[in-house]
Amino acid sequence: MKNASISVRLGNHIRRHWQKHLMMIPCLGILILFNYVPMVGIVMGFQNYSPSKGFFGSPWVGLDWFKFMFNMSNFSSVIWNTLFISILKIVSLQLASVIFALMLHEMKMPRTRSLVQGAAIFPNFLSWVVCAGIITDVVAQDGMLNQIIHAVSGTNISFLTNPSWFIVLLVITNVWKDAGYNAVIIMAALAGIDPNLYEAADIDGATRMQKMRYVTLPGISQIVAMLTILALGGVMSGGFDQIWNMYNATVRSSSEIIDTYVYRMGVNSGMYSLGTAVGLFKSAVGAVLLLLSHWAAKKYAGYQIF
Repeated sequence: MKNASISVRLGNHIRRHWQKHLMMIPCLGILILFNYVPMVGIVMGFQNYSPSKGFFGSPWVGLDWFKFMFNMSNFSSVIWNTLFISILKIVSLQLASVIFALMLHEMKMPRTRSLVQGAAIFPNFLSWVVCAGIITDVVAQDGMLNQIIHAVSGTNISFLTNPSWFIVLLVITNVWKDAGYNAVIIMAALAGIDPNLYEAADIDGATRMQKMRYVTLPGISQIVAMLTILALGGVMSGGFDQIWNMYNATVRSSSEIIDTYVYRMGVNSGMYSLGTAVGLFKSAVGAVLLLLSHWAAKKYAGYQIF
């Protein structure tokens, strides 16, 4: 009876709003065409795929490519690089976003605050192709940053060829690009804090730092926890666009992540089956992390994703 009642209500809803459902058909078509139809390519991970034979003519090899993947000497380092870079990015981005949002919140001049906020958000709307070109020119051996460093210390820093400095560059540029956008979300949470709490703190004689510690930070703790937990769902994606447009062979040992490895093996080297197997492994782990993130977001941040 319950299922029948739901079916009746659903049918009535569709009849009343058939125009809206009709408008959804092109969107659903695009979703199916670009998100579900390409999933047929998953079979390559279980085949010795040959483009000339296609999906249904290539010989099946079962889990051989997955066994080969886990036996590769450099696969563990690729996993480590992905996790290490992702966690560094998540931690640094959340800290920078909170600090920047608090700085904006403490600014008393609305026009200056709007100007600074707009300038900070702008890099988020640039593609990593553009950003990587700008960053490469700035940090190159003869770039502006190295000219300043050389004038001060007499030495240059190889940001693009030194593996350690390259990781630092990845983290800093990720903060530069995304912290402004994250800060906007945190600013929305700051705007929702009850002003009476600040008035009560003033009456109690609280200093500016005490108000920030006991009123502001608890007021944004839920949204910061939610952003962090949701970011953990993508921990297996170290940022393909950023790394692929910036790295080179000299820093590959420390910056090769799963996505760049899949692209190199699957597209550049023509090992389509191996690239598919690695990508499928990453997707499976990412799905588990996404479910865990959903559970954690609901339990600890009070935020239900779906």
